[in-house]
Amino acid sequence: MRARYAAEVTVSDGRRFASLGRVTVRNRRLALLWLRRQALRLANAHGCAVSDASPGDVRPVRFHGSDAPEGLRFWATDGRRQDDAIRALEAGFPLLFTVVDPAVGLSLTLAGWRGSPADL
Repeated sequence: MRARYAAEVTVSDGRRFASLGRVTVRNRRLALLWLRRQALRLANAHGCAVSDASPGDVRPVRFHGSDAPEGLRFWATDGRRQDDAIRALEAGFPLLFTVVDPAVGLSLTLAGWRGSPADL
């Protein structure tokens, strides 16, 4: 059976950890596409209501500064970073990208990895 890919968005305040959402898909491009969508949704929702949510989208996060949303937006739209991300997944390495909201010590991580269906 072909390898499947998982992607997840998590948040932590340094003491507690929570998953905001997770998806399992059939290939690395779909995993990266889902992560990019979530990054842009979270960045664009900074200070606004989220109106474009789909059933598989993560719950919104309230950022207290603009660094984290700008970091998410940059990661999702920068061609070099997206090329690096797809190559990491292709090589079997996990994809991890974390932004920090220094105002409250909140960290948000986008993660993607390859695994067999039994491992997910």
